Amino acid sequence: MEQETGQKIEDRKKTAGQYQITSWCKRMIREHVQPGAFCIDATMGNGNDTQYLCELAGEAGMVLAFDIQEDALQRTRERLEQKLPYRNYKLILDSHSHLEQYADVESVDCIVFNLGYLPSGDHSIATRAETTLEAIAQGLSRLRPGGLMSICIYSGGDTGFEERDAVLSFLKELDSKKYLVLVTEYYNRPNHPPVPAFVVRM
Repeated sequence: MEQETGQKIEDRKKTAGQYQITSWCKRMIREHVQPGAFCIDATMGNGNDTQYLCELAGEAGMVLAFDIQEDALQRTRERLEQKLPYRNYKLILDSHSHLEQYADVESVDCIVFNLGYLPSGDHSIATRAETTLEAIAQGLSRLRPGGLMSICIYSGGDTGFEERDAVLSFLKELDSKKYLVLVTEYYNRPNHPPVPAFVVRM
């Protein structure tokens, strides 16, 4: 068998990286967020998604980012201050289950959820089925026609499966005349790989 060269190995890693859940979700998000867009990062964490939305929306856009942990706000604030030459964001110390208080109906172009716990944070503090479902329901009513909701669903380990199962069941029952729901799987990967889900408002 021909031995792989260093370049072939790097090419293979690059190809695989394009289909990691974060990269896959970003590809979908990029198609729906134009300069001037209004976006919501419902699970701020370390601010990776917040930064990406801010860059896509540009100086004329606006991004609201939610988290219940002060650490998340501090990390995200530091990241954005270093990476962005403008301030087109508002960081909100509140549950995403209250997002209806911050955005009007049919006003949002993209809403991003990255479920689970804060990376390198307290694993006992994680998103939960009941509040996540409230936030998703509120978010769907806030999406503009053509708007996108991206949901990275992690399960197993510390977080269990309750939230994953509840979210997937909820999405399956959405009115097909109002929403297009796409759920993909890493079908041949072990150990409960993450599930990327997307909802497009019709």
